[in-house]
Formats: sequence, C-alpha cells, structure tokens
Amino acid sequence: MQDYDLIIRPKRHAFDINFKEIWQYRDLLAMFVKRDVITVYKQTVLGPIWFIVQPILTTIIYIVVFGNIANISTDGTPQVLFYLSGIVIWNYFAESFNQTSDTFTQNANIFGKVYFPRLIMPLSKVASGLIKFFIQLGFFLVVYAYYLLQREPSIQPNWTLALLPVYITIMAMMGMGMGILFTSMTTKYRDLKFLIAFGVQLLMYATPVIYPMSTVPEGKMKMILMANPLTPIVEGFKYAFLGSGHFSWTSLGYSAGVTAVILIIGIIVFHKTERNFIDTV
Repeated sequence: MQDYDLIIRPKRHAFDINFKEIWQYRDLLAMFVKRDVITVYKQTVLGPIWFIVQPILTTIIYIVVFGNIANISTDGTPQVLFYLSGIVIWNYFAESFNQTSDTFTQNANIFGKVYFPRLIMPLSKVASGLIKFFIQLGFFLVVYAYYLLQREPSIQPNWTLALLPVYITIMAMMGMGMGILFTSMTTKYRDLKFLIAFGVQLLMYATPVIYPMSTVPEGKMKMILMANPLTPIVEGFKYAFLGSGHFSWTSLGYSAGVTAVILIIGIIVFHKTERNFIDTV
C-alpha cells in the first residue's frame, strides 16, 4: 500500500471538525495574516497611521455631538478617554465581525481551487484585526498616560486590568462566531449581507460605547441592554482603565457563556455549509 503525505477525507457530519489539521496549517494562517495587514496600507502615504486616524476622528465627532450637544454624561471622566476607550474595544469586535461575515462569498474562487481548512480564513481575519487593535490601544494608552501624569482625579485604574486579555479574547470570539454564522447564511440568503453593516451600527447603540450604564434608568430598558453580551465587556474595559463603569464576575461569566455558545453554533453551521456552499455562491 502506498504511503501518502496528505490524505483528504470527506467530512461525514457537522461535528466532524479536525482542529489538529487547523494547527498543521498555521503557516498558511500566518501568511494570510501578513497579507491582510500589508494590503490595508500598501501604497499609502501614512501607512499604519490610518489605523489611528479613524478613532481620532470618531472621538472628536462623539465629543461634539454626544458630549457637547446632547450633553450625555461620561461619569465624570474626561470625554476623550471615555469615548476613545469604548471605540477601541468596540472597533475590534466590529472589525472581526465584518471581516468574517463575508468569508464564503469573498473567497469562493480560492475555496473552489485549493484545499485547506476553511476556518483558517476567518481565523486570519480575527488575528490580523488584533494588529489594528493593538495599534489603536497603544494610542489610547498614550492619551491615558497623559491624563495620569496630569493626576486626573476621576481616573482610577484597578486590578481588573489583568482581565484585559479575557476581554480581548471574548470580543474576538464573539465577532468570529457571529461572522461565520452570518457568512454561512448569506450563501443562500444574500439579503443578509446588506443588513450586516446596518446591524452592527444599531448594535453599537445597544452597547454602552457612547454612554455609561449609570445613565440608563432602572427598568425594562436596562435589562435589555444588560442582556447584550457585549455590554459587560465594554463596561469592564472602561472600568479597568477609568474606574467608571460596571464589573461583576456574574456579568463576565454570562458574556463568556453566550460567546462560547455562539462560537460553537457558528463553527458547526460554518462546517456544514462549507461542504456544499460552492453550489450556491
């Protein structure tokens, strides 16, 4: 019997997921990440600085519209830090979701010609988004350090800063889980693709990015906002750096649990769709 270097077997059911194979293709994952990062700022004058321009302009708009015109409270913290902290962590979720939600339609040509674990593609989007996130986080830390040196009394960092990797991981997994779930559905229902950008924008308003939860009155509305699994992450991120916001282990556990469920369902549906999506894309 002849020995083969690579044996490709058909997937028998939706739960037949070979995670070992994904690890074996880690070099391909690294290549896709490098490609995604380079193509963003290739042949641009400012290069990676564009990653910082977007949160700067967004923060200025939020300060003018929500801070000065609408007079929305920032819990006594400087408006720049309040809005920038929310924008940085939210952008990573939005980036992960948007980039992975178009996996099948955007990569139909390469999927139809070359074999590799299809989960490599959304994983590469989430990993490359980390680079953009850390650049924006670095800018936030520079502004944050300035206010610390000015001894701003409203800023009270605390021990929950140690949970920053947990917040980042949950945002990444939530974005990827929702993204691969939507990309699986858009292979048959193209209308969903037009709702994604609009839906992400609406979801941001249902998450305390531009307002603190302390301004939301007790009642049904607050319960709905707290049911959003992204709320504990954004609030926890702000609480860690600024001292304002809300943190509890129960909320964090709820967010992690919902994220795990969405990610598992997303992977199963994605795995099932990849077997025959080429016939419908």
